[in-house]
Amino acid sequence: MNKICFFFLIGCLSAFYSTFAQTPKSPFTSSKFEQLGAELPSPNTTRMADGSPGQDYWQNRADYNIKVALDDDKQSIQASEIVTYTNNSPKDLTYLWVQLDQNLFDKQSDTYKSLEYSLDDNFGLFMFVEYMRRTNFEGGYKIASVKDKLGKPLTFSIQRTMMRIDLPTPLKAKGGVFSFSIDWSFNITDAAADPIYTRSGFEFFEKDKNYVYEMAQWFPRMAVYSDVRGWQNKQFIGRGEFALPFGNYEVAITVPADHIVAATGELQNAIAVLSPEHTKRLTQAKAAKEPVFIVSQSEAETAEKTKASTKKTWVYKAQNVRDFAWASSRKFIWDAMQVEVEGKKVWAMSYYPKEGNPLWEKVSTKAVAHTLKVYSKHSVAYPYPVAISVHGPVGGMEYPMISFNNQGRPEADGSYDKKIEASTVSVIIHEVGHNFFPMIINSDERQWTWMDEGLNTFMQYLGEKEWEKDFPSQSGPAQKIVPYMKGDPKDLVPIMTNSEQINLIQFGPNAYSKPATALNILRETIMGKELFDYAFKEYARRWAFKHPEPADFFRTMEDASAMDLDWFWRGWFFGTEPVDISIDSVALYKTPDLTNSVDTTTTIQIRDFNPMIYMAIGQMLGAEKPKILKPNTYLYSIQLSNKGGLLSPVIIKANYKDGTSETIQLPAELWRLNPDKVTKVLPLGKEVSSFTLDPNLETADIDEENNHFPRKVMPSKFEEIKKNGQSNK
Repeated sequence: MNKICFFFLIGCLSAFYSTFAQTPKSPFTSSKFEQLGAELPSPNTTRMADGSPGQDYWQNRADYNIKVALDDDKQSIQASEIVTYTNNSPKDLTYLWVQLDQNLFDKQSDTYKSLEYSLDDNFGLFMFVEYMRRTNFEGGYKIASVKDKLGKPLTFSIQRTMMRIDLPTPLKAKGGVFSFSIDWSFNITDAAADPIYTRSGFEFFEKDKNYVYEMAQWFPRMAVYSDVRGWQNKQFIGRGEFALPFGNYEVAITVPADHIVAATGELQNAIAVLSPEHTKRLTQAKAAKEPVFIVSQSEAETAEKTKASTKKTWVYKAQNVRDFAWASSRKFIWDAMQVEVEGKKVWAMSYYPKEGNPLWEKVSTKAVAHTLKVYSKHSVAYPYPVAISVHGPVGGMEYPMISFNNQGRPEADGSYDKKIEASTVSVIIHEVGHNFFPMIINSDERQWTWMDEGLNTFMQYLGEKEWEKDFPSQSGPAQKIVPYMKGDPKDLVPIMTNSEQINLIQFGPNAYSKPATALNILRETIMGKELFDYAFKEYARRWAFKHPEPADFFRTMEDASAMDLDWFWRGWFFGTEPVDISIDSVALYKTPDLTNSVDTTTTIQIRDFNPMIYMAIGQMLGAEKPKILKPNTYLYSIQLSNKGGLLSPVIIKANYKDGTSETIQLPAELWRLNPDKVTKVLPLGKEVSSFTLDPNLETADIDEENNHFPRKVMPSKFEEIKKNGQSNK
């Protein structure tokens, strides 16, 4: 090419650029695409740059042997435990920290002292009543003794919900073992008296004078000592749950002889505690295609009428778990079946009083089995021998192999609607799903609620979609998070915020719904299902039975996908901005072959194509021009602005005048040089009547009105409610 031709083309291209790229660019001023640097800890030999555990990764271990007795008359616990703690860290330890979660219910608890509310609204009044109830309850642990394995008293100090045990000699690094015992007791919480903070407790049934007990966070538990923050001894205020080391458990549970006990692990002495008929039914349930009643409703109703004066001790063992929970009642109906999960037979079981029927016998155990299959497919194969769903006083809480689900209680006559059934299935999927996040992929709930609740809510959404095609999911679909994202910015905090610093009203959206929605958008819209599923499964595989941190998740997702997602983590997890992209203007450039065919009455601006630019393009394309710039090509210049601030892919639907349509998806990298405004030229084969952004509502865009060009009058909230009300009749 000679110089004259070259400079002619440069001049034409300058005119082309000034015509189409009218938005000023700031190549090096945007921080939204910068790599996450100071926000993440530096990689090292314990946690590598690719998000995997390093060659020097370590974690400590705690094994338990526990004996516990339930007093059904006084609703109290008397127990003792032997803890064997193994120090695999590279540092000698001079003391150990033990969690005393029941101390949250002590009269002097910081939880109740730090409650902030007024008496000017119903919520404030409710919180005040809860506080006053607490003053009449003798809650919290009564620690009788702490001794070494020889029975010698150990020095200990109780700091609210934590207990420090001072060691007589340092516990050696890299394999040192120390055993000690604790004797304790406490009064069991009435779950109805404290529905906000109760994760265990009893429910009293006035009609038959019986109790259902759900016992969790009931024993002094070892805190985590890790490479990230040393001892995780942040006080338990009530919202940030817990971090625990893995270990083996043997637990002997003494209860009234007519009680049925469900627990973490496998029952060791079935012959001693079950009747021959119940044992026979358990055997039958192994090969059953539908749940089999081990204890029927009629048997449970008979047991309700009298109270045994004798006791039985149920012995359970659990291997490689991070916690232990149990439930007990003479009211329990018990059904079970075995389900094949990734080539292994696993028990799916449910325990519930008659007040849960007929709904619970219909859906609970089937929902347990379904959850195990779906979660195993998307993360790691379920490794434990059993998964249990219990219906009792606790609204929804999870522990290894067992979950408490106070949802789906029918009316007194046994009736219930479809909404109650869906809610029951949803809660069971969620709580059983917690077996994977965080019971196996063992994140630190005390620090990062979203790492278990957010990831699990995302997985719950996948489980719900596979349970029923049109399942009424409350979290996951992008449009569900829009009301939260439209909220007052001063009320919003980043997902990467400790749970105790999030107000109660915003806690659910922030820790559950927003991360679940973000991951759903990442899977469905940004990465694609196949690539996302591979990377997500790799994260689960790498960190099963270990202690992952946020950086491990972020880095693994990028490492296994070859996608730079730092802009995504920065916006969705470290920021509070919403998605709000606007089509500000659209112009159609008439090429010479379109001069007489363009509809000049359209509301889309019509511009004549600069002949010099058109000629320059033709010269650059040469012989390829007929193939690339075909006759009758409609060149639409679309100016977009990012009003919300959160970066997002741009999904544009072109609605053609002939009644057809086409959807074009542009990656979020479109904004990399200017996160505020961009202009995109689309060469289309037909004339467009209108453009629509995010036509399938998959990016959580908070303003649909500016997604249309020409602008479209959107229905008011009143019209939407009226329409929905009419459609539901």
